[in-house]
Amino acid sequence: YHWCGVQDQTEEEFNWLLKEEVHAVLKQLQDVLKEASRRFSMPTPGFENQLKQENFILGSSTMDQVKGVLTLQGEVLTQADINLKVAKSSQVLHFQFREDKQWKLQQIQDARNHVNQALQLLSSRDESYHFKSGAEVNKLMDGVMLQLTRARNRLTTPASMTLPELAASGLMKMFSPPIPGDVMVNFYINLSKLCLTVYQLHVLPPNTTKNFKPAGSSVLHSPGAMFELNNNRFEVSHVHKVECVVPWLSDTLVFFTISLQLCQQLKDKVTWNYQK
Repeated sequence: YHWCGVQDQTEEEFNWLLKEEVHAVLKQLQDVLKEASRRFSMPTPGFENQLKQENFILGSSTMDQVKGVLTLQGEVLTQADINLKVAKSSQVLHFQFREDKQWKLQQIQDARNHVNQALQLLSSRDESYHFKSGAEVNKLMDGVMLQLTRARNRLTTPASMTLPELAASGLMKMFSPPIPGDVMVNFYINLSKLCLTVYQLHVLPPNTTKNFKPAGSSVLHSPGAMFELNNNRFEVSHVHKVECVVPWLSDTLVFFTISLQLCQQLKDKVTWNYQK
């Protein structure tokens, strides 16, 4: 009989946990994720319905062959101004986005969408909702954690591309003056950094004895990588990569870590109490 009393008490504690503590953690989680979501759409001070524009200078040391000034507004690069010191000559090439062109950074948009999906999951279980079991809480946490892991992965793993894919990308058609045929550029996010890569190419003569082996897919290709495009064979002669930290992306990654820890702690607590 005494054992039954203990069981009743444990069940009561568990019901209290499901009712009170779970919602307290969910509220905390929601607050952290709202902060993360807000970082993706910071308004211009004084213009609440206009997204803030930020300029980032990439490559500032005298050693850098490439310098870029990129203007980021939320998930969109609204302007890119690039200077490239051409190897083997002292010539400096300068090109920038045409007035009518902008480039969307899909990684940022996807990460934001995943955060908002996590928030939707949480808002479907407000404080008036009564969780019926620990398994139900765990299922919700798994759903939220999946979205947060996907959001983080979008920022930490840029897309792999082949060199012909990069050459054919819409990005090459966005500049004025047009980018020369022996230069390619790419932008991507890596963790909290905005990265610019510039490739310089040379055409391999048709009678070359060099063993032609097309390069596969990569985030960052190396000098010596080869590819074929429009019946011409090219080799990458120089690779220049410059980057700059985007402070609000650093914040966002910290919020993801805190949120994932909160989810895991709640799962552990529910599971441990459920097993008692």
